[in-house]
Amino acid sequence: MRILVLDGDQNQAVACVRSLAKAGHEVRVGESRPWSKAGWSRCASGSFQYASPRINPEKFINDVISEARKVTGTLVLPTTEATTLLISSNRSMFSQAGSRFVLPDHCNLLKAFDKRQTTELAQSLGIPVPKTCPARTTEEMSAALEQMQFPVVLKPRSSQEKSSNGGMQTTGRPGYATNTDGALALFSDMRKRCSSILVQEFVDGTGTGYFALMKDGEVRAEFAHRRIRDLHPTGSGSVLRESIAVDPQIRNASLSMLRALRWHGVAMIEYRLRRDGVPVFMEVNGRFWHSLPLACYAGVDFPALLAHMAEFGDVDPPAHYRVGVKCRWLAGDLWHLLEVWQGPPPGYPGKFPARLSTLLAELTPTPGMFHDNFTWDDPLPELGDWLRLVDQVRHRG
Repeated sequence: MRILVLDGDQNQAVACVRSLAKAGHEVRVGESRPWSKAGWSRCASGSFQYASPRINPEKFINDVISEARKVTGTLVLPTTEATTLLISSNRSMFSQAGSRFVLPDHCNLLKAFDKRQTTELAQSLGIPVPKTCPARTTEEMSAALEQMQFPVVLKPRSSQEKSSNGGMQTTGRPGYATNTDGALALFSDMRKRCSSILVQEFVDGTGTGYFALMKDGEVRAEFAHRRIRDLHPTGSGSVLRESIAVDPQIRNASLSMLRALRWHGVAMIEYRLRRDGVPVFMEVNGRFWHSLPLACYAGVDFPALLAHMAEFGDVDPPAHYRVGVKCRWLAGDLWHLLEVWQGPPPGYPGKFPARLSTLLAELTPTPGMFHDNFTWDDPLPELGDWLRLVDQVRHRG
């Protein structure tokens, strides 16, 4: 089958290209820039450039459809929230072009990407959630803070929003506050980049998640890992993680949500594991996740399984996967170290990593370690990753 992997600068895109090529598919990589690290993989049969989904969404759709139309039955595989939302909202155009995609109903996709709706869904199912209030105005924010205990977290209601031109814009990272003045100042700043904000009581603990491939609300494959280091020390996608057995409590909670959403395709349910062992729901990621390479190395080849389901209608789940497998995003780990060295952000109430212990941990070699982007027989995606990191650091400075 011919497959278009979008968002070629993402680690999950690199994992998809390698997985799908190994399974015998013809894989072409798309990105809004002239080159991408997944496009540099020797497993890719070619690359193509599309218009930015944020700047010119209409041309983005036309560019992808034009590439997909070359072969009837081409599977279009978005790997970020921005491209997933645009592909989903224009799915009738892709169907008319003879393309395939694996997505839930659009209304359920929108619900999954809306943190307020998923928090309410989790609460209705008896899953622990942080105390949460929405706020669009300063008055609503002040009223919400009266119901909260500090510290609090302010986060955009959705990671992506439609801009005035119909494209997708990133709403930014969460912020933290330990008092009312700090929360109001943070709210004012965040409102410049997003229309709606959620205020949540801070949950102290570690990040954990449940990963699944679903077919019309029924599980076909699942996976879990333990985060060792995150890209951002305050919490985010991981840069070093280890495969673990699925926790039954987290599995039951996650599947109850995915069944309620009648989910079709891949998804990650994210939790904060409190110190008393209770998992508290955080959000749903209804797409391939950044740490996907670990699942593939451990034996749950989500991209190949999804492609098989797209081609034949269903798939048999793997019998098991290996626990104790570790995988590292090397460039991301360096970014983690840079943020640790800068110290905690204003208002952050959680435990923050120490500089010297983090440096020592990153310099200590671990036998048998896998890497998100580097393999000996396919080294160029790693080179592309470091070139992108240099560019990010240059612009940040």
